[in-house]
Amino acid sequence: MTRVDHRHRHLDRIAEVRAGRVAEKVGYPIGIRTLEVVRTEMVGSGLIRLTLGGSGVDGFEAHVPDEHVKLIFADPDGTLRLPEPNGTMLKWPRPSPISREYTVRRFDPVARELDIDIAVHDGGLAAEWARTARIGESVHVAGPPGGLVVPTSYDKYLLAGDITALPAIARWLEEMPPTAEGWAVIEVADASEEIPLDAPAGVEVRWLHRDGAAPGTTDLIERAVRSLPVPGPSDDERLYVWLAGEAGTLKPLRRWVRDELGLSKHDHDITGYWKRGVADYDDDHGHEHDHEHHHGHGHDHPRG
Repeated sequence: MTRVDHRHRHLDRIAEVRAGRVAEKVGYPIGIRTLEVVRTEMVGSGLIRLTLGGSGVDGFEAHVPDEHVKLIFADPDGTLRLPEPNGTMLKWPRPSPISREYTVRRFDPVARELDIDIAVHDGGLAAEWARTARIGESVHVAGPPGGLVVPTSYDKYLLAGDITALPAIARWLEEMPPTAEGWAVIEVADASEEIPLDAPAGVEVRWLHRDGAAPGTTDLIERAVRSLPVPGPSDDERLYVWLAGEAGTLKPLRRWVRDELGLSKHDHDITGYWKRGVADYDDDHGHEHDHEHHHGHGHDHPRG
């Protein structure tokens, strides 16, 4: 019996949205797979890169810069409870197993490798685990469930966020058309957390240093993006804005994008990846873009 491959449906839709006028979320079949740790390395002083591989990679799909996967961990008593495939979706056990969400930083189907960059912080479940992960160790990965496809037709792009958003911003810059123009603004602790970025010539990269301030406590990103010469409501140029990071710091920027820049919901995506004092933050509520899945990213910062 011939198995019908329906993948072309979402691939066609992705191509259609990318060539169109407005951004849209496109879902793809959600899988659960067991991968192996191939290697780990530091990327700057603020990110641990977890490279995963093995035969479980077969069939993995990656299409957009801010798509994410969930790493699933065993319960405190050692019991591993994994979701089960259910058509193109997953059926999750109740209560939900312990999991953390991370951006797909890189997927190489030829090398059969998947990179996930995890923000380093004391007490973070996944960061602590990644720090001591052994080569060959199994990792259970769910997703991606799809992602936000952004057309290449915008005149200007503004990407901004803190180190938890840096993996997505880095991939955004690599995958943009070489003719793209705009700005990438990234808040880090200091110069040691800066990493090389492969940005189009027309995209200005600006690093902001906290200089000792705790993550999620500054208005550095807000002040920096407000100072940029971005197109306004009366300009002919079309602007796309993508912002991610600590939920509280993004609040005033939601208002700025909506009220001052006058952007429609299709022309921006603003996501709280973590929240000060909340171990496993989920930005389901108040998400500006109506995704069918959350981007909590579980950066489980213990601070605050």
